[in-house]
Amino acid sequence: MRAVTLVTGASAGIGTALAHVFAAHGHELVLIARREDRLAALAEAIASKGHPRPTFLPVDLERADAAERIAGMLVMLGLEPEIVVNNAGFGLVGAAASLDHAEQLSMIDLNVRALTELSLYWTDTLARRSGGILNVASVAGFLPGPGMAVYYATKAYVLSFSEALHRELKPRGVRVTALCPGPVPSEFQARAGVRKESYPAVLVQPAERVAEAGYQGLKAGRRVVVPGLGNKLVTVLTRLIPRGAILAATERRNMRRNR
Repeated sequence: MRAVTLVTGASAGIGTALAHVFAAHGHELVLIARREDRLAALAEAIASKGHPRPTFLPVDLERADAAERIAGMLVMLGLEPEIVVNNAGFGLVGAAASLDHAEQLSMIDLNVRALTELSLYWTDTLARRSGGILNVASVAGFLPGPGMAVYYATKAYVLSFSEALHRELKPRGVRVTALCPGPVPSEFQARAGVRKESYPAVLVQPAERVAEAGYQGLKAGRRVVVPGLGNKLVTVLTRLIPRGAILAATERRNMRRNR
């Protein structure tokens, strides 16, 4: 079986950047997302740079059988994961009670359930290969998030789960890293329903820089990676500022994004 790196949510944004970074560092890739045309174009772009042409699997990760389907396809192709990169996810802006409930449950399915299943599905294989798991969380995972309550909660789960898994799998030689970016210009904002977006420049990081930071952090065996000095400062301030003040500030911020 040939070792590969799985990258979910590879069709846009941070996922595309992660695919390019891992390919540039010599990894053979399996790209996973729903949009087959985007995956095909990404595979072509990576191959055009002289890297091995990635395999791509158009799979809807919100399906309950997604991990089994991916595993079956990999076996048929003679591939097995050495690294799993869980990047797929989305957010929604607005008050939780007002947003579509089914869509919010789908967010939990993708951001939490699918990530958890893919993180745990191949642990024996990852241990045998001394591999790793890179889970894309967010600076939002350090904060309560009125105005994006479910999204913030899913990222808090990803951060907590990844930190615990880092501890549990380290004795088996498996590295687990939570990548926690701040604002990144991407399709995320449009999918989330953001109508107005502006952040201090010190917080905004390009997807390519976030992806490289995530790769280097995983390689070094770091538990948590927060790209950018401004975003690191935000995570520190969350421990110093009263929770009520953080709730109020976050709510104002998120509700402005929905205007």
